[in-house]
Formats: sequence, structure tokens, C-alpha cells
Amino acid sequence: MIEVGTKAFWRATLAMSLGSFLIFANLYFTQPLLPMLASEFGVSPLTASYSFTLSTLMLGVSLLLYGPLSDALGRRAIMLTTMVGAVGCTLLLSQVHSFGALLALRALQGFFLGGLPAIAIAYMGDEMSRKALVSAVGFYISANSLGGICGRLLGGFLADTLGWQMGFAITGALSLVLLGVFAWLLPPSQQFVRQKLHPKQMVRDLVGHLKNRLLVVSYAIGGLNFFIFVNQYSFLTFRLSDAPYNLPARYLGLLFLTYLSGTLGSALSGKVSARFSQPVVMMMGIGLMVVGTLVSLGESISVIMLGFLFSAFGFFLCHANCSSWVSHNARHAKASASSLYLVFYYLGASLGGTYLAPFWHHGQWAGVVLGSLIILALTFSLCLLLRHWATAREGALVSN
Repeated sequence: MIEVGTKAFWRATLAMSLGSFLIFANLYFTQPLLPMLASEFGVSPLTASYSFTLSTLMLGVSLLLYGPLSDALGRRAIMLTTMVGAVGCTLLLSQVHSFGALLALRALQGFFLGGLPAIAIAYMGDEMSRKALVSAVGFYISANSLGGICGRLLGGFLADTLGWQMGFAITGALSLVLLGVFAWLLPPSQQFVRQKLHPKQMVRDLVGHLKNRLLVVSYAIGGLNFFIFVNQYSFLTFRLSDAPYNLPARYLGLLFLTYLSGTLGSALSGKVSARFSQPVVMMMGIGLMVVGTLVSLGESISVIMLGFLFSAFGFFLCHANCSSWVSHNARHAKASASSLYLVFYYLGASLGGTYLAPFWHHGQWAGVVLGSLIILALTFSLCLLLRHWATAREGALVSN
């Protein structure tokens, strides 16, 4: 087993962090480009957003496939194969001349992008001691958010200075270099034990999770919060690219630096949940999202950014506790329970733009705020329901 501080530990941890960075940089690359793509291809904001949401949709669906496949075929081979496919799609995107081709490649890319997130923790769990795993996962999750931030920054800057097609070409070339380093650093699997595929058991596990009300409600909370949170950024790019702001893509990418407050929210989530029950911490996070959404109604860019700092902190505070809640309350097959949470999470990201589009069409940013508050009121209510069930369960345990 790989132990903390060894050469193998740092090689594996750096490899997984670089891989995570690559995946999420490529996933979120198009988000600051939405106004540019809408103008280039003459499509609506909602249609332009499909270049982002189709990728998240396919990523979410693929998570159910890659985990079981890796149990039977091996972790390393699937991670490398899918990452090659994802980078290949980025390079091909630099050559497209129609919006339909762009959407098709982004959907295919999303399917490939799911390979590493679905398998990464399982690979580290196979190869590392428990102490090493805890340490490595912290680096890995940090690379998730950094990859998303840098992908958006790079997308905005490259597209604004060299054009969106050249932006894909340069990102693809950089990703190819990172992929080579990933393949060189990642230690071969030593502890992996091949298992047979059991499709019927997989289905039974998933059905069992969907019958657990404590899990289903937490799936809905995580998915619906991301449904709003990530798509607010998409519509914000249209708001700030128009008068009176007229921000170019390079500055729109900078908006996503507000995600850094979310990194802090995730880091503090454990300490906060040590003092309050997890449903209460989730409600705190959603409350901060509500505050941030209302603050974003301000006219100045600094006030808008402040609002999104609040929202990002609150979202990740809730998300960290929601995903932890799933692990604690799954009665069996905890890995598939967590995978199912991520499926709802990414499905939320892919569908939220369609929900918010009519609000944007009829009320611009004020409409988006209204649509957001409706969903946040729903997720807050679901947290109250979780708190009631958890309290009732604890009371039953005490009485017994």
C-alpha cells in the first residue's frame, strides 16, 4: 500500500490532481464564451448554453457506467482512455464551423470527461493506506475547483484575444501535455482485484438508494442547488456582456474567481457541522445563497461580485455537507450512493439553464433572481424535512 510522504504517494497524488485539473478545465472552458458563441452562430442564450450543459449532462450519465466497468476492466486503463478521448474532442472543437458539430463534440466530450471523476477515489482507495487516502483526496478535490476556475479564465482570455477556435486548439495542446505527465506519474495498479460485472446487483443497489428517503431528499437538495448556482453564472455572462457593462470575454472569465470563496466554504464545512446538525448547516448554506442572489441585483460590478462570493461560499458549504450526509445515511453500497448523488448533481447543472431561460427572457437578471429564489425556497424546505426526519430518528433511537 502507498503510504503518506513516500515517492509513490506524491507521484500518485500529483497525477490525480493534474488529471482532475485537466478534466474540469476542459468541462468549464466554454462557460465564459456563451455570449460570444451566441453572437457567432446567431443562437439564443439558452441554445448557446447547451455547449456547456450537454457536457455536464453526459458527464453525469457516464458516472453510472465507469465505476462498475473499472471494477471489471481496471482503473488506470479506463482513466487514460477516457482522458485521451476528452483531449481529442478539445482539439477537434478547434476545427468546427457549425453549432451542431460543436454541440455533438461537447456531448461526446462530456461522456469522456466522466471517466476520471468516476474512478479516481476508487483508484486511490485501492492503492493507498487510509491515512494516505484522506490526505490525497484533499489535494484532489482542491484541483477540481482550481481546474474549473482556470478553465474559465483561460477560455475567456484566449477566446477574447485569439478567437474561440484558437482557444480550443491551445487548450487542447496544453491538455495533451498534462495528459502525458499524468500517464508518466500515475503508478500502475498494484492492489486492484478484478471483479465480475453484476448488472442486476447494480440495479438493485440503485433502486435501494432511491427507496431511501434520506438519500432521495439529499439528492434533490444537491441537484437543485447546482441547478441554480452554476447556471446563474451562465446568465450573468450575458448580463455583463451587454450594456451598460459591455465586458469582453477575458473579463467575464474573471467572474469565476468568486468560486474561491466556495473552496473556503468546503474547508470550513466540517468544523461548522461539528457544532450544528448537517441539515442545519445545509440551511445555513442555502440562506447564504439567498443573500448572495439578492445582493447580485445591485448595479455595480463590485456588488455583483460580492453577491456571488456569498453564493459560492453558501453553495459549497451546503454541497460538502449534503454529499457527506449521503455517505453517512446509505445503508449499503456507499460508493454507488455517492455516484448517484453526483448524477443528480450534474443533471441539475444541465437542466437549470432551461428552467431559468424563460425568467431571463421575460425579466432579464431580476427574472433570474426570482426563478432562483423559488428553487432555493424549495431546497430550504427539503432541508427542514431532513432535519425533522433526523430528529425523529434520534428520538426513536433514544427511546429504544
